[in-house]
Formats: sequence, C-alpha cells, structure tokens
Amino acid sequence: MNTTPRLKNKDILISGAGVAGPALAYWLHRHGFTPTIVERAPGVRDGGYAVDFRGEAHLTVLARMGILDDIRRERTNMGAMAYVNGAGRKISSMPADVFSGDLEILRGDLARILYEHTRHHVEYVFDDSVTSLTEDAEGVRVTFERGEPRRFDLVVGADGLHSNVRALAFGPESRFVKEMGLYCAIFTTANHLGLDHTGQLYNTPGKLVGMYSARGNTEAKAAFYFGSPPLSYDRRDTGQQKKLLAEAFAGVGWEAPRLLDAMWDAQDFYFDSISQIHMDSWSAGRVTLLGDAACCASPLSGMGTGLAVVGAYVLAGELAAAGGDHRAGLAGYEEAMRAYAAGCQKSGDGVGRWMVPESRFMAWFVNQNYRLLPYVPWKGLIARSIRRTANAITLKDYER
Repeated sequence: MNTTPRLKNKDILISGAGVAGPALAYWLHRHGFTPTIVERAPGVRDGGYAVDFRGEAHLTVLARMGILDDIRRERTNMGAMAYVNGAGRKISSMPADVFSGDLEILRGDLARILYEHTRHHVEYVFDDSVTSLTEDAEGVRVTFERGEPRRFDLVVGADGLHSNVRALAFGPESRFVKEMGLYCAIFTTANHLGLDHTGQLYNTPGKLVGMYSARGNTEAKAAFYFGSPPLSYDRRDTGQQKKLLAEAFAGVGWEAPRLLDAMWDAQDFYFDSISQIHMDSWSAGRVTLLGDAACCASPLSGMGTGLAVVGAYVLAGELAAAGGDHRAGLAGYEEAMRAYAAGCQKSGDGVGRWMVPESRFMAWFVNQNYRLLPYVPWKGLIARSIRRTANAITLKDYER
C-alpha cells in the first residue's frame, strides 16, 4: 500500500457504484485514501449490455488491479455478429474484434467483480443519493435523501450520463449533453434462437433490433436502437419507457414482436438516449467528475468502459502523487486525461449512420460493406483504428 503520513484530503465520497466508482475506490484505498461509495440502487446493478476493453492501456490497468483473470473467466467469448433479413437469413457479418474488442464482459458481471474486490475495504451506502453539496475551506458538507449529513474532503461524481453530482456542482445537464439522435434499450431474455456465442441484427430505416447470446448461451440480450429527436419521459418510470419502445418498433418484423412481448416481464430493462457529455472542466473546487459523468463517449464509441477504468486509475494516482492536494491532483488528472477522452469521444462520431441506417439504400450499402470486408486488403483497419485510440495514453506507474 502506497501510504504516506503527509497524505491529506483522505476522506473521499464517490457517487455511483457502477464501474467508474468502484474502480476509483479500489485505487484510492490502495494509495491510502478512505473512499465511501453512495449508490441510488438498493444493490449492485445486474443486467445491462456487454462492454469491452481494447488495447494494451485498458488491459494494463485491469492487470494492475488484479482483476484481469476474473474478467477473462467471465468473458463473453463472442464471435462475429450476423446481419439478417426479415426471414432470418444471413446477409453479412460484423467481425468479432470490431464488435466485442479484445476482452468483452457483461456490464453486470464486471460490476459484481469490482464490488467483490472492494467491499472489504470500502464503505458502500446503497439505496441513497446526494441532495446537496456545500463546500468550505475544510471540505464539503453533503446531504442525502435518506442518511444523515456528512463531511468529506472531496466528492467525485461517477454517476453516469445523467450525473446527479454534476447537476449539483456544475449546473443542468442541458449545458453539457450532445444528443446523437438515437435511443437504445437493452434487457435479458430467453435464448430462443439457440445462439451459440454469437448474435443476429436486423435493421429497417431508422431502427435496429438484435439478439446475442450471454452467459454460456443460457440467456440472451435483446437490443433495440432507433433514431428520434429528443424524447420527454421519466427516467425512473420503466413502464413508460417500455411503452415508448413498443410504439417505436410497432410493425417491425423479424424477431421484434417476440422480443417486445418478452420485454414487459424483463426485470433489468434499460432505456436511454445515445449521448455524449462535453465540459470545459471536470472539476470545481473539491468536486470532480469521472467516467460518463465527465466525458461520456456514448456506447457507439466502444470506449466508455475502458475510459472509465483508465480515468479512475489516473485520478487516484494523480491525487496520490500530489499528496492529497486536490488542486494539484485534479489539475494533473485533467491534463493527463483530456486528449485521451476527446479521442475516445471522436471514435463515436458518425457510427450511428452505419449502425442504424436512415434509408433502405444506406442499409444496403452498409450490408455490402460488411459482406466484402473479409476479402479486402484493409479488413483489419477498423479494429486497428479502434485499438490505436484505446492506446493513446501513456500510463504512469504511480506506485513506483
């Protein structure tokens, strides 16, 4: 453990127990800080889509955390994804290294691994959330929905695209969000197609629906994407969100009707916009942001989870290198991560037009490109480009 008697600002509150929050808590504890995690959900969230890691930078951080082998044991081992027509006949396929990176795992499985590696050293407060932040020269007074007010030296918002901490410390989400014109929904369903470490995708203009196997083919994930101007809905009302999805995909063929029928009983239904977060600064005084709360790259980038894990490593390391001086530590964090985050966000630009074509011609054009991809000289260009973006950061060894 890299502790020092001169370390200050040791008590740190992290909002969010998804991926970024526990990853940060792991490194903070390892450097001698005392992290506390508050999470609105009653426990670690299961479900969600598959997330992936790409390139040496991502895998190096996981190895230094000691969780790389655990993730490999739980990896999805997904192969290529097939695009199909309404009758289920294969039209083209997307290579596995483009779709699932170097190492893919279900988000819920990753969250569980991170929780198991931190729960003995980190205080977790579930079923609660932050309601106000009042900073003074000595720290931050935090009030909660359920618990008693507490004081912390620093507060970190690792609470996702719709960050509550960001809203309290920086202002309304509308100032920072970049809508990408798409919405998505994910939920667990039965693997009724008998998919074997693979998936199928079906698109019509402005819509895409897919299924891919999960957890050793014992279940499947249903995925829906559709283009839309900004929608107004209650983010906590899953019943309303399910109705929106059912309306958006009414009349769509292939397996869409069967998946929508199963949707009504899904316990892990997730629905949200495809968006990015762009901010001039991630820190304000003793409050800072991490992961999607700071610089969401969107699921289209394939970089969000890796960006969160790398950011957690850098944030904790820079605070430790500064002896807990939050001004120097947070400045070092932004300096190290800014260009990297911008590159990850850029990798998501334009992907929506390929993933969810707006016209029949564009859908045909996309399928032709995927059909020819195995035979062209530049067939590995996409995967190499994504991996180059993932590796575009030099990781310091903060414990040396």
